[in-house]
Amino acid sequence: MTSKFWLVKSEPAEFSFDDLVTSPGRTTCWDGVRNYQARNFMRDGMRKGELVLFYHSNADPAAVVGVARIVREAYPDPTAFDASDPHFDPRSRAEAPTWVMVDLQAVERFTHAVALDALRKVKGLEKMALLQRGSRLSVQPVTSGEFALVRGLGQPEPV
Repeated sequence: MTSKFWLVKSEPAEFSFDDLVTSPGRTTCWDGVRNYQARNFMRDGMRKGELVLFYHSNADPAAVVGVARIVREAYPDPTAFDASDPHFDPRSRAEAPTWVMVDLQAVERFTHAVALDALRKVKGLEKMALLQRGSRLSVQPVTSGEFALVRGLGQPEPV
């Protein structure tokens, strides 16, 4: 089975890569995803051990800042069942959950954040989902070539 690669987006004011690094075990659940296509990527595609580019969206500049690893595959997102949570979904049921999450662990911090504008100039990234017009998904597949190019530009170091 071929390993896949992914990109997840997070607004650093909400949850940054530094927040992931300082989480217990450098690990957190990736909850609150409320887009069906992103949910399907998590539920049907993301597998334990696969690597994930961590992207800071709505930042100045928006940039890929590190690498995480999937350490737990999709399971029900409890925020969907909690009426006090902003991600509550009254249609989701515990016996048939609509929404899932995965657990991510920080692996590498980029010594050079790779800004969106810089990514647009890199030969080989022209088809990257992140760079396509209208691309807003918070969870996206990344090819092995795209992953290698971005990781190389970021000059990662272990966390």
